[in-house]
Amino acid sequence: MQLSVATLLADSARRHPDRIAVVEGELRLTYARLWDEVLGFAAVLRARGIGPGDRVAVLLANTADFPRAYYAVLAAGATVVPVHALMVADEVAYVLRHSGARALVSGGALRPVAQSAAVAAGIEVLQVGSGEERLPYVAGHTATETAAILYTSGTTGRPKGARLTHLNLVMNATVCAGDLLGLTPEDTVLGCLPLFHSYGQSCAMNATLRAGATLVLLPRFSGPTALDAMIHERVTVFMGVPTMYHALTEAAADDDRRPAALRVCVSGGAALPVALLERFEAAFGTEVLEGYGLTETSPAATFNQHTTGRRPGTVGHPVWGVEAAITDPEREGCIALLPDGEVGEVVIRGHNVFAGYLDDPAATAAVLIDGWFRTGDLGVRDEDGFLTIVDRKKDLIIRGGYNVYPREVEEVLARHPAVAEVAVIGLPDPARGEEICAVVVLRHEVAEAELVAWSRERLGRHKYPRIVRFLPELPLGPSGKVLKRELREARA
Repeated sequence: MQLSVATLLADSARRHPDRIAVVEGELRLTYARLWDEVLGFAAVLRARGIGPGDRVAVLLANTADFPRAYYAVLAAGATVVPVHALMVADEVAYVLRHSGARALVSGGALRPVAQSAAVAAGIEVLQVGSGEERLPYVAGHTATETAAILYTSGTTGRPKGARLTHLNLVMNATVCAGDLLGLTPEDTVLGCLPLFHSYGQSCAMNATLRAGATLVLLPRFSGPTALDAMIHERVTVFMGVPTMYHALTEAAADDDRRPAALRVCVSGGAALPVALLERFEAAFGTEVLEGYGLTETSPAATFNQHTTGRRPGTVGHPVWGVEAAITDPEREGCIALLPDGEVGEVVIRGHNVFAGYLDDPAATAAVLIDGWFRTGDLGVRDEDGFLTIVDRKKDLIIRGGYNVYPREVEEVLARHPAVAEVAVIGLPDPARGEEICAVVVLRHEVAEAELVAWSRERLGRHKYPRIVRFLPELPLGPSGKVLKRELREARA
């Protein structure tokens, strides 16, 4: 079966040549022009001997050059390796060497880091551009070939390269565009998620271009700039992570304007506190659909869908063609499914599950078992089939022999009027093994004792935080996820 991610753009360029594909500031690229520029850069890559079997890394900000480079690499028959834009040169060099990249595409403010990393890896840096030639496009990939290698955030040791196939990415974009969001060429999607990350790449960029809709790119996110873009460009669909929802809600408190065309919002990447969801929906007059997935699941795995119902605080039901279940987290090397209502490790199987980690058979074998992918997340499925993510398995706090799930504590603290953001971690304690600590970003001043008392009234005796620490902001990873490891290390 022949299938290519590049066909997502090629087909829309054929069907909607004059529609606007990408907006970046004053730049308006039609589908025909974007595809023409993609084929031009693909010809440049081929002229350098890059083609099927090769890998090309891409280190670019959220600009029009990202889709130009991404689809050009794929149109040339190579595998694309998107690189985290927040990495330092040594980290980028590791990705280049580990992936065996033939070249690195970069430019703008990221060019100095790219140049240092490329020199260390012994490869050249290319800038997006084209000559007179246009590469004739032939979708010559098989569906199971690797289309992209996405490196995980590396919370435990070096990042691993997740191999996503053309089938993985084409199916995920198609399901997101059609089944989940009902995208049409009339839609405009705000692309403020980093495109090097699976969420921004698959759900925002690939899904939008699959539908022939318009992708509005924001090179740098802030609440006020995003609000301006949503109003000015008449954005109909917003996709973000919880920190973006917080920033937009805060921006709306200082600005009476609202995006009149907005019809639906999507949250992913981390758990969205229900209190924040409620504040956002009240401010913007639209609903937020929370979903769940990982880099290894392309990423969309479950979603609050119009067809299966929406339940705030949950991540909905599996997307089309995908199964989600709960297994005993203590049973390594096998899948032991648990009944509804029991907390365990979330496992996923379907067309979205990756092909394994690059050159790491042991890590692959540890997570791909009997056709299921072990996510490392703890969750519970209710009798109606709604999945709730309880927490990361590694973030579980065991206080005095009792399991405490940080998300439950965070949900309570997030409702305190003085709390803007909160992350709950476990700290070493000689008497109880671990003690619960809430790290809080304040909206206005409040005493530590008041937050402890607030929690004690609303949580069991083993759950409420005895320690509260205040920070001006929480440390975030490239996808907007709170880096709890950094918080634990800082407090250890």
